[in-house]
Amino acid sequence: MTPAPPEGSGPDPAGTDEPHRHLAHTWQEARQLAFDCAAPIPAAPVPLRQALGRTLAADVEAQQDMPHYASSAMDGWAVNGSGPWILAEPNQRLAPHQASPVATGGLIPAGAKAVLRSESGVIDTDEDGLPVLKLGGSAKPGDPRNGDHIRKAGEEAAAGDILIKGGTVLNPAHLALAALAGTDTLPVLGKAVVRLVFTGSEVVTSGTPAPGQVRDTFGPQLGAVVAMLGGICTEEVKIGDTYAEWLAALEDGQPVSPPGAGSTAGDPADDSPPADVVITTGGTGRSGTDHLRRSVAELGGRLLIDGIAMRPGHPAVLAELPDGRYVIGLPGNPLAAMMALSTIGGPLLAALGHRSMPPLSDVPCGSTIEADPGRTRLMPFRLLYGMASPAQHTGPGMMRGLAAADGVLVVPPHGVQLGEPVPAFALPWGPPLPDPAAPAAPKPAAKRTPRKPAASDGPVDWSALLG
Repeated sequence: MTPAPPEGSGPDPAGTDEPHRHLAHTWQEARQLAFDCAAPIPAAPVPLRQALGRTLAADVEAQQDMPHYASSAMDGWAVNGSGPWILAEPNQRLAPHQASPVATGGLIPAGAKAVLRSESGVIDTDEDGLPVLKLGGSAKPGDPRNGDHIRKAGEEAAAGDILIKGGTVLNPAHLALAALAGTDTLPVLGKAVVRLVFTGSEVVTSGTPAPGQVRDTFGPQLGAVVAMLGGICTEEVKIGDTYAEWLAALEDGQPVSPPGAGSTAGDPADDSPPADVVITTGGTGRSGTDHLRRSVAELGGRLLIDGIAMRPGHPAVLAELPDGRYVIGLPGNPLAAMMALSTIGGPLLAALGHRSMPPLSDVPCGSTIEADPGRTRLMPFRLLYGMASPAQHTGPGMMRGLAAADGVLVVPPHGVQLGEPVPAFALPWGPPLPDPAAPAAPKPAAKRTPRKPAASDGPVDWSALLG
């Protein structure tokens, strides 16, 4: 069997007889360029509901005392002085020996000195038949003492106190605290808004594909991966393979309808922000149906990366449009697309989102990998006995190996020897890779099992020796 030509070699698919010669960036160059080409998106206020998981850009201060009024910590009665107490109308100033009902969180009326819990009081009548409040139930002598069950104004924070420091990654409790502080929006570091453009007339989104058709592998997962890499995917659009569709999808800087709403290129959605990054799938080759480069040129954009000396994923493209949007062109092959997204998409989204370059780790290689001069190979791997062994099922179009992988090896063109350290990166959905240089965690001390008493231990019955 004649082996297939290497990816990116052979005749020009555009139809000429000259071989395609393209000076692609090295993997390291492409990765660094994708990080260096973008400036962080400025901080901006967002509504509380949209701030979860975002990084706070400035301190959050209490807008007023918290709580801003004295409130009851219990259901019961606000009272002034000792009992029995004459019942007064709610929310009126209490004179000595007066009481009025109050609920948990309710405003403590002026003149109140304490709150008597509902289980510690009973409503009775005095000698004139008028209702009065008396101690009863679980009440103890001296109940209630001054200040009992009253939450004072400013008890949690005073106006101007810093509640959440800038740089904090916001969790649900932070959002609740900000709401209590009287805040409606929070200033957060910028994140890239991403628009996904899925291409291919042969792609079907459900059921078993017929010969000549393929299932959509990008729709179910690409938006989630973008979020893991630090982007905000707000829109998806599906187009065919014509140049007009490509041009319309890239030309329209405004969002389209959200996923599930029957979105098509050009549908307006005024409630979503414009995209900072457009990610396309397919169309990065050189055939008559690959229109990414032509569309970028027509719109006045420029190619920052036009191919990477890597496998899989070498046809990846990174472009910048005149309006400041970036375009990431992913190959149509699902594994190649994921490798390209990790190579240029991860660094670009990190730079736009005020984060550092995604880290690389050295892991010992579990096998010998032959040289492949001129290009870097990205190989999903499994960690076996502390060594990274290339995963099976990672051929063209295969996702099985990646789905079971612990990370991705970055194999240099000269190959790798067994046991040699090789650069690797973690998958967006996986845990960080182990650091071989880190000291091993101390083993917990072994627990001593109590010694079982021997048969001779303890009292001995000597009666058998008698008589």
